[in-house]
Amino acid sequence: MDLLLVEPSSILRVLCGLWFLPHCIGKMRNVGPASATFAKAGFHPPSAFVIITIIAELIAGTGLVFNILPQLAAGLAVAVLLGASYAVVRINGWNWRWQKQGPEFMVFWSATCILTVL
Repeated sequence: MDLLLVEPSSILRVLCGLWFLPHCIGKMRNVGPASATFAKAGFHPPSAFVIITIIAELIAGTGLVFNILPQLAAGLAVAVLLGASYAVVRINGWNWRWQKQGPEFMVFWSATCILTVL
């Protein structure tokens, strides 16, 4: 008997999309501090990048959760996450581990987004 009625990759795809929700909420509630972080990473104008990132995360997350153009949604998710990885490295230096505020979580999340839609 098959215990899972849903493909495991579909569950993972939905989780990849849902994970964008707290990131969007955090940016929306803290536009000022988020803008300061974007400025520190070299993204100018920072407030425009915050808004663009929120929109991109919402589109990517919605696409992944509801399986709407999932390959395109995953590609957009990867673009956002690679931008975040770049920002983390630019601000904190090349520290791989998350304990040292490195980019490995975002790189893993990017790979997972891609693998779930292949």
